[in-house]
Amino acid sequence: MAAAIQPKDREPRSVTAPQAGVPFIKMHGLGNDFVVVDARERPFVLDPVRARAIADRRTGIGCDQLIVIEPPQSQGADIFMRILNADGGEVAACGNGTRCVANFVMGGIGRDRLVIETAAGLLDCERSDDGRVAVDMGPARHDWRDIPLATAQDTLHVDLALGPLSDPVAVNMGNPHAVFFVADVAAIDLAKYGPVLETHSLFPERANIGVAQVLASDRLRLRVWERGAGITSACGSGACAALVAAARRGLTGRRTTVIVDGGELEIEWLKDDHVLMTGPVAISFAGVIPGS
Repeated sequence: MAAAIQPKDREPRSVTAPQAGVPFIKMHGLGNDFVVVDARERPFVLDPVRARAIADRRTGIGCDQLIVIEPPQSQGADIFMRILNADGGEVAACGNGTRCVANFVMGGIGRDRLVIETAAGLLDCERSDDGRVAVDMGPARHDWRDIPLATAQDTLHVDLALGPLSDPVAVNMGNPHAVFFVADVAAIDLAKYGPVLETHSLFPERANIGVAQVLASDRLRLRVWERGAGITSACGSGACAALVAAARRGLTGRRTTVIVDGGELEIEWLKDDHVLMTGPVAISFAGVIPGS
């Protein structure tokens, strides 16, 4: 039998190339995941095509939202947070993303309080001793023009139905939400009904679609079809909207644990109409986005 040829004289080859590109950190709040880029010193401009490529879970990094941290635009803010959905569209608010970014920035500057500026306004954030982060999501808005809806309606009982879903409550938490109350969230085919309702003509800016089940006066079960992202394991603004909707209907009090697919969020609708959301955050990994 012939002896195997041994590559004695072959020089070892390195497969490691110098990294060039934009650093990022992958974070999540109960599985609602984000690619976060710190652009406070080096601008990072995104177009929808590149945003979709980064968010793609098969060929990119994968995320529900891409978040860019920028210098603040308003006095009193520590940073500005730009948010792009997985479909490349820019949106004004993201509750879990705000908590993740707050934790990241607070860790870098050694503080437990932060003011984040978004297109939806200034958001106060605070980190507690147990590592959870709370964000004041601002006031819940109920007028049909604030959602917005295409026609004048009572937002406590919106004239909208599809399959087993009907009679939602509309709430704006910096972004539009429609919350449907059901007997069993597990029985609802959210992948079937969510995209149809998201793009319904009643919602000129599309909408996040939540299905909520009342478990007790202080516990809600929630699943969300997120506008521009699809089914998500957790939606912070959706949890806020669900609590506000339930309290307006008299189904719960103004403080509730909202159970999402990824875990639990504590939501409180304060007397000044602001909504406070508290929950855990986590870092998945860090890397570099190729290119300039």
